[in-house]
Amino acid sequence: MRLAMAVVLLALVPAGCGAHPAPRTPPESSPARPTAHVVATTQVSPRMWDVTVESPAVGARVRVRLMLPARFTAEPDRRWPVLYLLHGCCDTYVSWSRSTDIERRTADAGVIVVMPDGGPAGFYSDWRSGPAWETFHLTELGRILEDRYRAGTPRAIAGVSMGGLGALDYAARHPGMFAFAASFSGIVHTRLSESRSRAYADLVRGNGADPRNLWGDPVTDAGVWRAHNPYDLAPKLRGMRLFVSAGDGRPGPLDAPGAGPDGIEKNLRAENDAFAARLAELTIHATVDRYHPGTHNWVYWQRELDRAWPQIRTALRLP
Repeated sequence: MRLAMAVVLLALVPAGCGAHPAPRTPPESSPARPTAHVVATTQVSPRMWDVTVESPAVGARVRVRLMLPARFTAEPDRRWPVLYLLHGCCDTYVSWSRSTDIERRTADAGVIVVMPDGGPAGFYSDWRSGPAWETFHLTELGRILEDRYRAGTPRAIAGVSMGGLGALDYAARHPGMFAFAASFSGIVHTRLSESRSRAYADLVRGNGADPRNLWGDPVTDAGVWRAHNPYDLAPKLRGMRLFVSAGDGRPGPLDAPGAGPDGIEKNLRAENDAFAARLAELTIHATVDRYHPGTHNWVYWQRELDRAWPQIRTALRLP
């Protein structure tokens, strides 16, 4: 994730109805609309499963890592709260279980943890032409979670970097779906400047896709960009528990010896400063942790998970 982000972001540093209508039967030559379905499951650990979903919305098979409650089998009639964790750019669905203590942390929590793939630079959006990640995550996968894994409410969502954009976008674009949203070093203002917008377009291009297929041109299609930009969506976050954090890009004690300044985090800090100011202007309460020093690194996101965890537990009504 860091290498691909760095290539782009470091450049930013300095007819009428009848009375009795007949039933309509599709002709035999027209197949029924395909639905998302599970095609494979693999057990990774006693509570952790990798699930492969055939997704019409994405147009491909998508992997999802699930952590089920310890008493999932023992309580077959119970529905469980859900925590979505979203990965960053150029990473995958394994990142949260690989890089944090989320498996140990939720051992007795009684929550389904959902860690879906979102594409290397999918930006957690239904593309204008291409994959529909938002539809996959919240509709197709949501139905599978409810029907097959007894997912219930409440729900919380958190993400790192690109996943921070996903967490805030999903919460704002689907009012009432999530009780809590968190962004750790998140992309929260893609329209902070024209150069920033162009950089995100370049990031998509660098991952082998035409950025015009995502949100279009940042200038001529500004409305589409606004509809997927946490800063512009901020008014829709009112009344929700929020946690927003970012470092300043300077290496600190959690970094490896000899680590240098981090232009990625420095740029994201500018976005998060603007986003925090927007929330304050709107009098929307949020826990904001703009820490220093701190780089674009999982060691800091683990710490931020520690800091956000009490609010996540409260939002999910965990014991």
